[in-house]
Amino acid sequence: MAAWLMLGLQIMSALFIFIIGLGVLAVVYMYIRDVTQSKQAVRRNYPVIGRFRYLFEKQGEFFRQYFFAMDREEMPFNRAERSWVYRASKNVDRMLAFGSTRNLELSGSILFMNCAFPTLEEDAVAPSKLTIGPYCKHPYTTNSLFNISAMSYGSISRPAVRALSRGAAKAGCWLNTGEGGLSPYHLEGNCDLVFQIGTAKYGVRDAQGNLSDERLREVAAYPQVKMFELKLSQGAKPGKGGILPGIKVTPEVAAIRGIPVGQASISPNGHPDIRTPEELLAMLNRIREVTGKPVGFKAVLGEMGWLEKFLDLVLERGDEMAPDFITVDSADGGSGAAPQPLLDYVGLTLKESLPLLVDMLIERGLKQRIKVIASGKLIVPSKVAWALATGADFVSSARGFMFSLGCIQAMQCNKDTCPTGITTHNIRLQQGLDPADKAERVAYYHKYITYGVGLIAHSCGVKEPRQLRRHHVKIVSDHGLSIAMDKLHPLPEEGSHHRAMKIIATSKEDSSLHL
Repeated sequence: MAAWLMLGLQIMSALFIFIIGLGVLAVVYMYIRDVTQSKQAVRRNYPVIGRFRYLFEKQGEFFRQYFFAMDREEMPFNRAERSWVYRASKNVDRMLAFGSTRNLELSGSILFMNCAFPTLEEDAVAPSKLTIGPYCKHPYTTNSLFNISAMSYGSISRPAVRALSRGAAKAGCWLNTGEGGLSPYHLEGNCDLVFQIGTAKYGVRDAQGNLSDERLREVAAYPQVKMFELKLSQGAKPGKGGILPGIKVTPEVAAIRGIPVGQASISPNGHPDIRTPEELLAMLNRIREVTGKPVGFKAVLGEMGWLEKFLDLVLERGDEMAPDFITVDSADGGSGAAPQPLLDYVGLTLKESLPLLVDMLIERGLKQRIKVIASGKLIVPSKVAWALATGADFVSSARGFMFSLGCIQAMQCNKDTCPTGITTHNIRLQQGLDPADKAERVAYYHKYITYGVGLIAHSCGVKEPRQLRRHHVKIVSDHGLSIAMDKLHPLPEEGSHHRAMKIIATSKEDSSLHL
């Protein structure tokens, strides 16, 4: 027995010495590599030790997220927002105690004005139904005020699309396909779909890359496809087309998009065949005529002159020629990969662009005709309620529904290494995403968003969320006191711009007669 014990100790001692030796050799190897390389000054000046700098830099974002950042500090979404979505999607208790952790005195903070006589439960009603595309052969009517924004198959995984499709059907909301085309997984859940046409026309283009009427009819033949959205720009990268890294272009994704396998999918910055407001209006009407379904466009607003010309052109051509909806996206990012200069500095945020768009439509008497869909970081009830009060008819969200699927904001959407299986085509990582379970979470999230917006609406004394108006909201100013939103963004008189245009046109005609 003693002999065996001594032998075991000798083996362990030899193994320990061997490991120490390997460690020393590894340190020597790293030292030589560091002092002889010339790409990283820190490693050359501080060999071996300098490597820890890069390790800490990489791990720092995870330590900040889980240990150091306060509940309301993180960007793009803080822990308090993500936590609410997680609890809602899991159908667990969403109540909090001991007061708000939100600083209610920060400039720009939104406050809803509760009334003395809130709406009673027996007086509350479900969100009202709205019809989009009244002049279409197949108009679309829905009462879902909160819907799933554009996420392409390719940018997100097969099980993620399946979960969203099934969840949208359970919730009774629509799912936007994104610019990557229509996949079998979008159709699988039998939910309402909005088919997005991006600048590359994936899914509806011919061999030369041009929009194909034949392909449009094929897509429109699916009863699940309720509307078509022409994407001009998106919040992640205004002024640049979609970017799908080559590693995510699988054979199936390539077949759906009509591009080579493994080659990065880079869409044009804009539509080559749409360079003027006139061409945009003509394209929208072409798609509507071919498909018989409602058509609108999506854009991040920046320079506004083109939009004014476009809406004035609509006034000239008549209501039947108008787009059926406009989706206004916020210029502070999205689910897609994007260059940082565009993420940080280009375009208007929704807080500014949404009231501008709504006011322009009211001034021209077009607000009832053209529905407004607001998109951009609206993932909790308060922000959805703000958008409705500002004048949006619908709200759509991509990242909110990604959180309902289990997204942990790992910020790896473009690397095919998403740890939750949502934005990766790695089969091993996808195994963690069960479409059946996540579909339930999608439906619960939608349910409690709608319920939470209803709570705010009833507190303000209205019967349903779409009755919220700007006077129900105050915004904290720089000096710490709040200002009513209808004072900051006063509603224009209905049709005032339209009447002014008529007066100017009439005066020009009169003056020409005198000449």
